[in-house]
Formats: sequence, structure tokens, C-alpha cells
Amino acid sequence: MSFELPELPFAQDALTPHMSAETFEYHYGKHHAAYVKNLNALIDGTPLADQSLEEILDSAEGGLFNNAAQHFNHSFFWNCLSPNGGGEPQGELAAAIERDFGSYAAFSEQFAKACATHFGSGWGWLVTKDGKLEVMSTSNADLPSKHGAKPLLTIDVWEHAYYIDYRNARPKYIETVMKELVNWEFVASQL
Repeated sequence: MSFELPELPFAQDALTPHMSAETFEYHYGKHHAAYVKNLNALIDGTPLADQSLEEILDSAEGGLFNNAAQHFNHSFFWNCLSPNGGGEPQGELAAAIERDFGSYAAFSEQFAKACATHFGSGWGWLVTKDGKLEVMSTSNADLPSKHGAKPLLTIDVWEHAYYIDYRNARPKYIETVMKELVNWEFVASQL
């Protein structure tokens, strides 16, 4: 079995003006596509070729882990975005955020800070761990499952995620994703 670049859940220009088609041309069409291509080359002709992405991630190390994890992380990230996104979550997710952070505002502040202050390349996450919501950040290709957590929401804070549209203004990119683009329905479905 080989892995494929998943279809985006929206057109490449659907998040304009917040994220441009040019960003997706590079971020999705070049970066994510390269992770998938590299992953397939690394597993071709090995027993790993018949394993699921999750099975590979459980045992992989080095370059194999990096490419498999980046394929997972990016696929997850695309689903966290929507041209009709933003605002605040509703229902069970909103109640869980209120329970574990005190308020949506407190969660949003903590999440944005974790994303903005993450040193270097990585990811900001809202996760569930031990029955509770937490904010975490991971470096490079690392992902929550390696830390006993289940992802609900992520923001990619590698420079290639925002540099075309926001240059070095990572906090503005994070603010825009939270206010305009988060697909709270997808996030809630992960709860």
C-alpha cells in the first residue's frame, strides 16, 4: 500500500484573504507532497508497505518517523481549517474548554501563546490527555500520540505555513487562524 496526498477539504484559494492559494501551492503542493513521496520511498519493498500510517508511527524513528508524522500532522491540520471557520466552539467542546481552562478566552490566550512562543519549527495542539483538555506544542515532526495525548486541534507553526502571507508575523497568523479559520466542527468530532 502506498500513501497518497489527501484532497484538501476546500479549494486552494478558499481561505483567501487569510491564507493565499500561493501558500497552499507551496505548503500543500510541495511540502506535504514531498513528505508523502519520501514516506512511500522509505517503505517501498519493506514489510512497512502493508502497515497503516498509525502502525508506522508507533515504531518508526529518524527519517521514516519524520515523513510519516509530517504526513499525519499536515493531513490533520488541513481538516482543522475551514473557509466558514473561526469564532468559538459550541456544545460539548465548549463545555470541556470551560471546564478545563475556565473560559474560551483563557484557552485561546494559552493556545496562542504556546504557538507563538514555540521556538523553531513545530506545532501547537489542543489535546485530550487523561480525560482532560490540554495545550501542548511539539517540535519538528513530533506529535501528541508520542506523549499519550489525542489531538483535537493543531496549528502548524513551521515558517512555510505562514511566511508567504504573514512574513515573520507568526502571532498575527495564529490570531487569524483562531478568529477566522478554525473548523470547530472537525475539532469537536475528535473529542
